[in-house]
Amino acid sequence: MNNIRKTTLIASLCFALGACAGTTSAPARMDGAMLVGDNGMTLYTFDKDMAGSGKSVCVAKCAENWPPLYAAAGARPEGDFTLVTRDDGRQQWAYKGKPLYFWVKDQKPGDTTGEGFNGVWRVAR
Repeated sequence: MNNIRKTTLIASLCFALGACAGTTSAPARMDGAMLVGDNGMTLYTFDKDMAGSGKSVCVAKCAENWPPLYAAAGARPEGDFTLVTRDDGRQQWAYKGKPLYFWVKDQKPGDTTGEGFNGVWRVAR
């Protein structure tokens, strides 16, 4: 069997079994009392997103300022982390049914400058 066929077979099995790196690990972690992404940056929820709706209402300009925590291809829900499908078809992570976002004005891990922004953005906890 040549290397390309071996790689394709392994990738197919990996996807089918959910055993690929990154497909079953939590997309965020607790840092103190808040959720942060793999990059250590604070994650937020948007009050206008309805928990459990499977949708994000933060689109277009909103999503430029509040970048979604996108899921890698083949990602699967785990515990309190679920997936929502965005209008463009990409998947975004949600925590307890609420889609998760970063805030472009946070400069370094630990920043929480988006907390309470316009009365509708909350640090994910």
